[in-house]
This record gives sequence, C-alpha cells and structure tokens, in this order.
Amino acid sequence: MSLTAPTTPLSCFELDDRLLSVDEARRTLLTLIQAPLGHERIALGEAHGRRLAEALTAPIDVPQNTNAAMDGIALAWRPGQTRWALVGRALAGVPFAGALAPGECVRIATGAPLPDGADTVIMREQLTLDDDYATVNAPERVVARQNVRQAGEDIARGQVALAAGERLDAARMGFVASLGLASVTVYRRPRVAVFSTGSEVTAPGEALPAAGIYDANRFTLSGLLHERGAEVVDLGILPDCPATIRQGLEGAAAKADLILTSGGVSVGQADYTREALTALGKLAFWRVAMRPGKPLACGWLGEARTPFVGLPGNPVAVMVAFLQFVVPLLARLEGQPLAPPPRLVAIADEALASRAGRCDFIRGVYTSDARGQLRVRSTGAQGSGILASMVDANCLIGLPEACTSVQPGETVTIQPLRREA
Repeated sequence: MSLTAPTTPLSCFELDDRLLSVDEARRTLLTLIQAPLGHERIALGEAHGRRLAEALTAPIDVPQNTNAAMDGIALAWRPGQTRWALVGRALAGVPFAGALAPGECVRIATGAPLPDGADTVIMREQLTLDDDYATVNAPERVVARQNVRQAGEDIARGQVALAAGERLDAARMGFVASLGLASVTVYRRPRVAVFSTGSEVTAPGEALPAAGIYDANRFTLSGLLHERGAEVVDLGILPDCPATIRQGLEGAAAKADLILTSGGVSVGQADYTREALTALGKLAFWRVAMRPGKPLACGWLGEARTPFVGLPGNPVAVMVAFLQFVVPLLARLEGQPLAPPPRLVAIADEALASRAGRCDFIRGVYTSDARGQLRVRSTGAQGSGILASMVDANCLIGLPEACTSVQPGETVTIQPLRREA
C-alpha cells in the first residue's frame, strides 16, 4: 500500500470498527496535526538535533581559496624538471605574496592558499630540500594538479548547502560552521506530555507492592522522544483519582503539542483515565492489524485540540507502536511529509512464523556476513512484555499481512533501530 497521503484523508474519528492496516493508521493519524510548529532562530552551538525550517545557501566558496592538500612544495609542474628554486613559504594563515615564475616553488603547508602561478603540490616525502632548492625524487610519480583542493570544491557560493527539514547532526553542524553561519532557523522542538496511571504502577526506587509493577513505559517513551529531538513534559504517575487525572490532562493539553500514554484507554473497559479524556476532548479507538500493538487510541484534548495518542500497554508494543505511529507525528509537527520508516533487506537465518491478515514486527539482530550481505535472526521469545528482547534487538523484522512464514535463506525487510555504541 502506498504511503502517500490521500487527497482527502479520513479523520481519525471517521473510521469504522474494522481492522486497520499499519499504513492506513499511520496516514490517518496525521490528520490530528493541524499545522507544523513555529520557527525560532537559535545559535548554531545550540542547534544539534534540531530540524532546519529553511534551506541554507552557501554565502562563500568552501574552501575559500584553492589550497594545498598536504605539506610540501607548490609549483607549476613541468615534466622533466627535477630541481626548483625555493623563493618563499606559504602557511595556512599566511599566504605567499606574489606570483611564481617558471622554475620557482615555495614551501607550503596543508591548507595554505596556492600562490599565483602554481598548480601542483608535491608532498614533503618526495623531496630533498636545502636552503635554496627543492629536488623532486621519482618525478615520474608526479601528476600535474595533484594534491590540490580547488576553491568551492566542497560547496560553491550560492549553492543550497542543506535543504529545509534536514536534522542537524554532527556532520551537518560542522558543515554549517564551515559556511561561517553562527545561527540557524529551526522548527521549535515538539513538546510532548507523557504520563502513567494506575494504582499498581510504581516509580523506580520505591518499594514494589505485591501486585505492583514498576513504571517502565514512561521512561521508554521519554527516551524515544529525546532521541528524536522532542521536549518531554513528564507528568509522572497520575493516581486513580478522577479530579487529579483531569487536572493533569488539562494542564498538559494547554502546554503540550502532543500527549502520549500507554495502556488502559486503548481498550474498552471504563476507567478514570478514559472518562477524563472523553470529558476533555474527543477520542477514537482503533484495532490495527499488527503484532505487537493491536489496540490504539487517538483524538484531541482541550480548547487547543492537542493531539492525543494512547499506545498499547505492553512495553514492547509501546516501542513498536511509537516507531510506526508517533515518529511520523513528530515529523509532521516539524513540517515533514509522511515517509515510511527506513528499511533494509536481509536474509533470514532461521524460520519465522506469522499470521495472515496482520503485520508482524519481530525483534531481530542483523549482522553482515563475509560477503557484506545482511543476515538477520530473531532475539528469541517474542512476548510483548519481554522488554529485554528490545534491549537485545537492533532491528524489527517486518512480516507483511500476506505472509504466513519465512524459511531460512529467504529475504525479509528489516527496520533498523537507533543504537548508540
């Protein structure tokens, strides 16, 4: 199914009770976002991880001057000549003043501008130098215009350096700095409110009641949001008190761009959280043809109609659903079109089972074999409560709705997960 949004997409409230495909749910969720976030101008040093709101055009040639790619001598190469008169020196910050005559050369340092009349740099290791002359050893190895970086070789003045929408990672930060730009216009960080509910949910560090569980999902969601440049509004654990839940949600709706929760509201039972959500806005409850993560809630809250997404309750389902549905919402808030998750193709090292009519996301580990071919295996047991399986995984193996099994040696599509070494 195409991931291009239809001309008139359905509202998330207009879907019936049928089972939705992953692509259909992903597209329709974007109707919750009425407009991208605003822009702000910030110092380049504060811009890592931010998304550009406008294209950047190079105001200069980079490099500014044609320069030496290594230490040695600069000259106008003439095949057959081996001895050259040394007439000066060029350093990176102190160029040689004047032009070279035929048969002359200057000592030159890496990055120093080439003098007028020079077109070639010969590395120091190929030379014998004294005070007045440079002798070229093995001149047959010299090629005219070698070891020279041309002005504008990286980027020429007036060219688009980075397109609007690109995220500023380390390489792009350095690239922008090389243009001499001290500030950039970026989208405001999406402000996302996250909370947990339930009397059984216990904060880490506290004594665990006999029937309690530690609050893992809120920390998982916060980590996923931080990895994607969002600002997290942590509402903590809201107790099973209608007034407290409603007050917390009202505050979040007023100051957040998106509200996330997990469990409870995405199924049919009546609970305080669902009652508060319904009173504050409008909700829809879906069934998505995927495993893990079948139940999903969506809607808006408060006068600002702040988008709300209720993810499944099991820890692995939370992560899988976040990657399929929340990541596109964050991108839309930063002005980006809908795009599929990044995918690669790998060979399965083991048999994988699925069920027709749903998309299975199996936690997997992919590696590269001796020939450079990607291979993948599952992490083992695939219960949606086994959070350790996500710790071990570096990808999701996606088995489409029509697939019922994969045999060893067959190809599968994988979705790499972000992992820091």
